Amino acid sequence: MADAAAPAPRCFRAGSTVLRREVLHGLPWMEHPVTVVRDGQDCLAVLLEPGSPFTFFPHPFGTHPWQANPNRAWTGSSVLQLQREGDAHAAWKFFDLHGVVTHWYVNFQEPVVRHVASGGNGAFETADLGIDIVCPTDGRSWEWKDVDDPDRMLATGRISAAERDRIRAEAAAVARRLDAGVRWWAPWDGWRPGDAPPPLAA
Repeated sequence: MADAAAPAPRCFRAGSTVLRREVLHGLPWMEHPVTVVRDGQDCLAVLLEPGSPFTFFPHPFGTHPWQANPNRAWTGSSVLQLQREGDAHAAWKFFDLHGVVTHWYVNFQEPVVRHVASGGNGAFETADLGIDIVCPTDGRSWEWKDVDDPDRMLATGRISAAERDRIRAEAAAVARRLDAGVRWWAPWDGWRPGDAPPPLAA
């Protein structure tokens, strides 16, 4: 007899507000609210909107890089953030203030850990890993951004050498898939704030 399937992780309720929390060396560093678009079998999709306030926490490592923002809040664009279970990267879709898509962005980060409270609210934890990929809206080209960040993060003690190597391996794997025309987030290409999520794959 087959083993019973492991229980699926509890999901956030669509439309609820949850906290996206960055954790460094096991301690919270920064958090801000986002709105859940969908949390299901394909990915956790949240929307970051202008005015989302940052909360920073005292940390032995020092201040969070975004703490230099004088507004202490996200500004300038709405961002759809898509995270798959276990992936060390997320796909971010940027919109200008008129709702026009400007680009996609692969943000390398620690896999998401959910903390679901009663009613579907709560928080999810991750940590930025520095290196990024920028993808124009044509979906066919891409370019590196902050490619030297993992080395700088290693030099300051923010990450270890093993973590630096893991980040670079993840980035190389994503780059190979992009060169092959594989974008797991492609079903969200036509999505705009206020739209229903795309259908789940059969």
